[in-house]
Amino acid sequence: MQIRLLLGLCYAAGLLNAQTNLTTAMTQRYFAGIRKNLESSADAMPADKYSFKLTPGQMSFGEWLVHSIDRNYNDCALLKGEPAPDAQKQAAGLKEKAEISKALKDSFDYCAAALATLDDAKVIATPQMAYTFMHVAVHNNEIYGNIVGYMRASGIVPPSTAARQQPKK
Repeated sequence: MQIRLLLGLCYAAGLLNAQTNLTTAMTQRYFAGIRKNLESSADAMPADKYSFKLTPGQMSFGEWLVHSIDRNYNDCALLKGEPAPDAQKQAAGLKEKAEISKALKDSFDYCAAALATLDDAKVIATPQMAYTFMHVAVHNNEIYGNIVGYMRASGIVPPSTAARQQPKK
């Protein structure tokens, strides 16, 4: 149901004859924010906590970030109309903070480049494109929602909370 609503909104945006309202809003408001939160989380979590799991059946903090890397490359390759780069295939083997953090940032750079090539007409051209476009922001927000618990359990204030706690200038 939620996906249908999102697709409907994408379609409606196209009917308004706006060339970049949807893509600009998603990129600036949603993609940029979740990118900052995930990259900052990767930096804030100590290296020894990358293997931390809230419960034995869950993914570790590092595995959540690797999942983001994998999805970023898969989704954004589709948006670019090309096969996923080799970096996507290598993501599953990443274990250490430095390599995961770098790969996460690289995957977001790859997505930023993909998003820069889009306009609203291209995004709503097919249901697959619209879904993939929205998935980049939605899925990364879901991942961030999961890792916030890992950070709080480790005594770390998540970046989104820390940003709200900063004094206003």
